[in-house]
Amino acid sequence: MRLGVMFDRDLPPEQLIPFARELDETTVDDLWVVEDLGWTGGISAAATALAVTSRLRVGIGITPAPLRNPMLLAMELANLARVHPGRLAAGIGHGVQDWMRQVGVAASSPLALLEETITSVRALLRGETVTLDGKSVRLDGVSLVHPPAEPPPVLAGVKGPRSLALSGRVAQGTIVPEGVGPAQVPGILEQIDGGPEHELVVFTYLHTGDGAAEATGAMVAGQAEFLGISPDEVVMAAGTPAEAAAQVKAFWAAGAYTVALRPLGADPLRHVHAVLSAL
Repeated sequence: MRLGVMFDRDLPPEQLIPFARELDETTVDDLWVVEDLGWTGGISAAATALAVTSRLRVGIGITPAPLRNPMLLAMELANLARVHPGRLAAGIGHGVQDWMRQVGVAASSPLALLEETITSVRALLRGETVTLDGKSVRLDGVSLVHPPAEPPPVLAGVKGPRSLALSGRVAQGTIVPEGVGPAQVPGILEQIDGGPEHELVVFTYLHTGDGAAEATGAMVAGQAEFLGISPDEVVMAAGTPAEAAAQVKAFWAAGAYTVALRPLGADPLRHVHAVLSAL
């Protein structure tokens, strides 16, 4: 079981360095960085976090396949994996379709694009020469000059049934978004059907103490719309530190391998330290 913490996309990018350094001194296993359209780039954020820490695994959650040519993505991931062996996890997803349309890269077949991207990126990271004439990805005899000796795990950031099944077939792990609760985890694992080595990462909002509704209301409302549920169905680790810690334990008990907390508010690490004390 692993515990991760996300550097929220709304935090100023220059705060990532002190955030990562402080987190590196705790017992947290992972630091997750974000790639959402208009915020910050996931590769550059991961490189920054890896460079200023010595212990944490840094997860990229999540690079949109439509924005990333798989050869270029493999080159970037291989570079990080060689410089920081064993400390990278690479999430790849469909991308929010409205955002992808805004920048003119919406895929005609998002499922095919994601499968072909993950399959080719993993093969390239293994040092293979890849030729693929797919529905969305076309590569002609390409390979990495410097493949990593220890390829980083590639995870699919997905939520729908067909995408979960795809993740189980081609990825080494699955990232599910904030709002999912422990009760849903067994069903998600069944849909993934990825075997015992397949890592399930669950993102979840975190807020301890008073003022949770004010700090999380707008975020929760937007996530509820994204998931197609009502705001009161969005599950989060909130309340007292003990209550938030109990939610983390419930995710682990339900079968999630990694719980990645997304602390909200102006002082995010305060909530992290509170949960760590309760755990």
